Amino acid sequence: MTAIDLLSPAGPNPLPFDDVAVQLHPDDDVAIAKVNLAAGTTILGTRHGASLRLPALIPSGHKFAIREVKQGRPVRRYGQVIGFATCDIALGDHVHVHNLAVGVETRDRVSLQTRFDQDYAFGADVRPVALVPEAERRRFMGYRRADGRVGTRNYIAVIGTVNCSAHTVRRIAHHFTAERLSDFPNVDGVIAIAHGFGCATRVGGEDYILLQRTLAGIAAHPNIGGYVLVGLGCEVNQIGALVENYHLAIKEAPAMRSVNPQPAMAGAPRLAPPSLTIQDTGGVRKTIEAGIAMVEALLPVVNQYRREPTPISELTVALQCGGSDGWSGVTANPVLGMVSDEIVRQGGSVVLAETPEIYGAEHLLTRRAVSREVGEKLIRKIRWWEQHAAKHGVEIDNNPSHGNKAGGLTTIYEKSLGAVAKAGTTPLVDVVDYAEPITHQGFTFMDTPGYDPVGATGQVAGGCNLIVFTTGRGSCFGFKPAPSIKVVSNSATYRRMEEDMDINAGKVLEGVPMQVVADELLDYVIAVASGKPSKSEAQGIGEEEFQPWNLGGIL
Repeated sequence: MTAIDLLSPAGPNPLPFDDVAVQLHPDDDVAIAKVNLAAGTTILGTRHGASLRLPALIPSGHKFAIREVKQGRPVRRYGQVIGFATCDIALGDHVHVHNLAVGVETRDRVSLQTRFDQDYAFGADVRPVALVPEAERRRFMGYRRADGRVGTRNYIAVIGTVNCSAHTVRRIAHHFTAERLSDFPNVDGVIAIAHGFGCATRVGGEDYILLQRTLAGIAAHPNIGGYVLVGLGCEVNQIGALVENYHLAIKEAPAMRSVNPQPAMAGAPRLAPPSLTIQDTGGVRKTIEAGIAMVEALLPVVNQYRREPTPISELTVALQCGGSDGWSGVTANPVLGMVSDEIVRQGGSVVLAETPEIYGAEHLLTRRAVSREVGEKLIRKIRWWEQHAAKHGVEIDNNPSHGNKAGGLTTIYEKSLGAVAKAGTTPLVDVVDYAEPITHQGFTFMDTPGYDPVGATGQVAGGCNLIVFTTGRGSCFGFKPAPSIKVVSNSATYRRMEEDMDINAGKVLEGVPMQVVADELLDYVIAVASGKPSKSEAQGIGEEEFQPWNLGGIL
């Protein structure tokens, strides 16, 4: 067992502060317990010079006060406001949902400030990135596509346009077992892209546009070597409209490029992708048979792709987190931030998302915006989410889940401040809408909900060819077609869920330098991008997680 599993004994007392707690910034009002600290424990040598006695149990990853905070006053962690005291907080008190909040009333029914003035300081912290020369960049083994992008996987996708074809696309894809694909070693699998939407909405409406953009992004994705579209026939989301609106075409195989290496001229006819509708094909059984035949025809074509050495500037990495705890913002997220910075330095791209989970920390990103226009676009997204939440009668601060709170996170401000660390320190070069193509090298922010599957679906549809996912409580997230790497914040969760966790960032709490763990993660990213299965992939996880954003306009 390591220190993180132990409960501090009634003796010996007192305990040195550095042995049992972490203070993240000199201005902080709270420290985070490294171990479960028993009631009655005395701690010596806090950063503010005072010794203190804990009146109650402080679980590992939770906060305790290292100075007094009066009711209504801000409480700081990371040197930033994470909420306001709902009652007087004494030295040593457990600081959590019972005495810290945003936008609620105090015990005495006194309304607290719900927002505080933030200095967005557009571009104030932008620092130029010293790019690694192309010849010196690290490499992975990837699949080069006709449009120049590079895949980390080579899948065939069977894409449903509507919920009514979900069963059918799954039956088609699941026909292709490992045994049936054994003659096609360069094909990583046949996957079903199924969802619960596609009808009961307005042609051209917001939900219609979101769904079509998402499906088109998956069809055109660099991890997809070929695809088949399957619909019912009478749905709102018609195959013909999807193909026309997003200029979808059959994917050009390597053999075709060798015959005609020049890109197609503008205006040249496009070959429509293979497609089926259940009604026109004669029902579900006949459509499954026809779909299997279409995939069988694609297999030898897609198998022509070969992995080749490619600079990691071709990586576009989705940054995700879920099941966060009090250590996520101390270990896993900063470790991923260091890797994000290195990927950008090597000419690659990283994409942060989940707008409700940067709420209260958006000022840290606007300060890194390359222009006022980029920064103001981010703020417009924040304001939209405030209005969206109010319209539906919910509070953005409801976002920390039961598991987040059990792990020590109290408010959305606190969660957000830890979450933005995943994006490192490089300039914010662009802010894009949900599932919009990522076109800029460097750090981009994508507007998505905070729900992991919906957020990741948008990032992958935008072109991310790999996901790095941090967790504290132990998320088992996977995603096809982009492999998902799990980075856990503490060693206890890593030991419990070692079959699901790829990298243990909890070693940082045990004295391993953060740079060492970041180097380990970058090596692992390159290995997975080159074909090594991540732990979620090894278990076949990732097909159910495809969930396009639906705004709720069901007719």
